[in-house]
Amino acid sequence: MNEQAIKELLYTLADNQLVLGHRNSEWTGIGPILEEDIAFSSMAQDKLGHSLAFYALLYELGESDPDTLAFMRNPSQFHCCQLVELPIGEYDFSLIRHFLYDHAEAIRFEYLTQAGYEPLAKVATKLRGELKYHLLHANTMVKQLGNATAESINRLQQSLNDAFPYALGMFESSPYEAELASAGIFPLESQIQTQWLENIRKVLAQTQLQLPDLESVMPVFGGRRGVHSEYLQPLLDEMAEVYNLDPNTEW
Repeated sequence: MNEQAIKELLYTLADNQLVLGHRNSEWTGIGPILEEDIAFSSMAQDKLGHSLAFYALLYELGESDPDTLAFMRNPSQFHCCQLVELPIGEYDFSLIRHFLYDHAEAIRFEYLTQAGYEPLAKVATKLRGELKYHLLHANTMVKQLGNATAESINRLQQSLNDAFPYALGMFESSPYEAELASAGIFPLESQIQTQWLENIRKVLAQTQLQLPDLESVMPVFGGRRGVHSEYLQPLLDEMAEVYNLDPNTEW
């Protein structure tokens, strides 16, 4: 198996978790209600922990240590999709992003537990349980607010419309995906997208929300190739602010 194929997959998984974890952490102290403040803070911590686990696997494959990978790369070296980079916006946008992202992540982790690369399968099996709670939270809040007032429904629908092109970017093809699929390590992104659409449609069917027409939406790709939004560099600067004070400090 081409080791570079494994590394590219791990970078994509780790970078998505790291960046969205930091975005979700921005709700700490400003959530619309205390329960949601705690929920987003907890999910942020989980995602940062997941990113560390994947960066540790990269380190075992000869890449730099996790802190260097997290804090010392420039945007063009990141493999995350643009969805996770976007500012938190209002609560409705962050909720919809959480819903769309974690439905995809749940499918990914299910496949990863069966990966033909044992170190990755072990990590995914250990972490998968946390995603069940993320998904439960997302589904509960989307169904609740997607059936509440006209304002909540309209706001969620607008956020769904805005986020959907970026969400499709989660399934940008990997240059190694055919190789990974044939080796039994990870399926084609198109296969994950098909399952994802089926799963989110089932939840949205229980609300007043409508999934945008897939044929009329242009996916926002580029992240896996280092093409990112204007929002990533400022976020990376903020993430690395303390680390850069003294990169040689041992905690």
